[in-house]
Amino acid sequence: MMQVLRKLVPHEEFDYQVLLHALKEYGNPRDKITDLLRKGAIIRVKKGLYIFGEDYRQEPYSREVIANLIYGPSYISLEYALQYYGMIPEGVEAVTSVTCGRSRKFYTPVGLFTYWMIPLAAFRTGLDKMETADGRSFLMAIPEKALADKIRHDRGIAIRTRKDLQNYILEDLRMSESSLQKLSPERLAEFATRYRSRKILLLRDLVYRLKRREKGDSNA
Repeated sequence: MMQVLRKLVPHEEFDYQVLLHALKEYGNPRDKITDLLRKGAIIRVKKGLYIFGEDYRQEPYSREVIANLIYGPSYISLEYALQYYGMIPEGVEAVTSVTCGRSRKFYTPVGLFTYWMIPLAAFRTGLDKMETADGRSFLMAIPEKALADKIRHDRGIAIRTRKDLQNYILEDLRMSESSLQKLSPERLAEFATRYRSRKILLLRDLVYRLKRREKGDSNA
């Protein structure tokens, strides 16, 4: 039975409608779903969203894909995206996302997923479509947006000057100057406008000065 189900459900992450369609030949597919859950053949991530159990997986499931499916509209950003791009050294347990809906947290069998509300104007820009090795896709903030979201989200951090911001990024987040130098001041300026954020404007200025210093500008 599971061999047939695996042919009908090609991906490791799937929703209730896909599962119901795959089991449509059974007299009572809902009872079959309950049985599959009881046996651990499938695992409920949240209501209406599933993955295959360990014994029946053909590929590792993607927490990034799951993050997009759990709650939307949303895309991955903040600490998880910064870690994904190699911009911060620490591992991040929760998959962090932004949304234009209410902020939410989901504790699931595959980990913690958090969603932080940002203004719609900021939500609509600075994201990219990423692909897994087997062709599945998920939405994630570009590096500049992930850092802008992180700075905007950490409201308890006192950042009044460019020096405050530099200390926060290099010491608290433990990012390197080389990572900052790769960012686009123009994109950061756009995000500062979208957020109406002085902190992100300070980030644009910091990146601009680091880029000038890298080029040997003595006035930077």
